[in-house]
Amino acid sequence: MPELLSIDIHTHILPADIPDFGRRFGYGGFIHLDHHRPGCARMMMDDKFFREVQANCWDPRVRIDECDAFHVHAQVLSTVPVMFSYWAKPQDTLDLSMFLNDHIAGIVRDHPKRFIGLGTVPMQDPELAVKELERCKRIGLVGIQIGTHVEGMNLGEPKLFQIFQACEELGMCVFVHPWDMVGKERMDKYWLPWLVGMPVETTLAITSMIFSGLFEKLPKLRVAFAHGGGSFPATVARIQHGFEMRPDLCAVDNNVGPKEYLGRFWLDSLVHDPVMLQYLVDLIGAEKVALGTDYCFFGLGLHRLEINLRPENTASRRVVEKLGFRFEGLRERYLHIDGDWRDHLTFAITAEEVPGGLLNRYLTSVDKRSRARSRPGSTDIPVD
Repeated sequence: MPELLSIDIHTHILPADIPDFGRRFGYGGFIHLDHHRPGCARMMMDDKFFREVQANCWDPRVRIDECDAFHVHAQVLSTVPVMFSYWAKPQDTLDLSMFLNDHIAGIVRDHPKRFIGLGTVPMQDPELAVKELERCKRIGLVGIQIGTHVEGMNLGEPKLFQIFQACEELGMCVFVHPWDMVGKERMDKYWLPWLVGMPVETTLAITSMIFSGLFEKLPKLRVAFAHGGGSFPATVARIQHGFEMRPDLCAVDNNVGPKEYLGRFWLDSLVHDPVMLQYLVDLIGAEKVALGTDYCFFGLGLHRLEINLRPENTASRRVVEKLGFRFEGLRERYLHIDGDWRDHLTFAITAEEVPGGLLNRYLTSVDKRSRARSRPGSTDIPVD
C-alpha cells in the first residue's frame, strides 16, 4: 500500500545546551537557555528574557511522540531565527553556525526517517557562507534557512548572489524566514513586530528576489517562504499593477512581471485561516503549498478543517466525501479566481469527529480497500 507522507517544512529546534558565546567572543547579544525547571527553559539574550520554550524545542524523542500523535511523518529542522546573528563578526557567526549545523546533522543521522535538516550560514560574509553551505551538504543537510534580509540588505542585492548561485549548483534548497523586522521602532507594543512586521518582511524578501531578476538568473534555485509568503499573496495584484504602471521604477533589473513567478517558489501553509489557505492553493497551486506549523512554538493540533471546492471539481469532491467531511452548503461568489467571483461548495470536519486523526482515517480506508481487493473473487477495480 502506498504511504501518504506528511512532511512539516517549518519547524524550529535548538540544542539543549548552548555554550556561552558571549563570553567566548567577548561581546553580548547571543542566546542561551536557562533551564529553570524540568522540561522548560527560558531563551535569554544575555540577561534579557526572549521567550519560554519546552522540551520539544530540544528533545527529538518528544518531537517524535508529538508528531506521531498528529500523524506527521517527518519534520524539516531549522534553527530559531534569532540565532542567525548576522550582526556579529563573521567568523563568530560562522562558529555559531557550525555548532548549530552539527547539532541538527546529528539528529538527522540518529533519526533519518523522521527528520530532515537545514543549516544556517553567516550571510554577512558570502565567502564564508558558501564554505559553510558546502560543509552543510557534506554533513547531510539538504539546504539552508536564511533571514529575510542581512543587516538591512535585501536578498536581491548583488553581494548575496553568489550564495544563491552556490545553492543552485549544490542542489541545496533555501527556506526564507522573517527576522529582525522592519519598522520595529514603531512597533514597541502589542507584539506588532511579529503580527505586522513579519508579513511585511517576507513580502520585501519575495519582491526583492523577483525584481532583482534572481529567479531569472537561477531558474533551478528552490526557495520556500514561511508564513504563507507573508502579505505577498494578498498584495501581489497591487505589486503587479505597480510593475505595469511604473516600469521605469519597478522593471529596472527584470522585465518579467511579478505574477509570472506565482508557482515558481513554495509557500508554507501557516496562514491561520481556511479561506486564506484556499486562496493560496488557488493562487499558486496545491503542489506549491507545503505543510508548515512553526513547531515548536505553536501546537500541531487543528480543531476545524474547511475545504472549499468549485462545483465542477468532482474528483476532489469524491476525496473529501470519502474522508467524511460534512457538506455545509453552497457559497455563492465566494472566492475570486481567474478574474471573477466563483461559487464554491463548502465541506468541513472537526477534531471531535476524527479522534484518531484525518490521515489515519484515510490510511485505514485505503488499507480496507486493499484487503478487499486481495480476497479471492474480488475485483481489481478500485471502489470509489
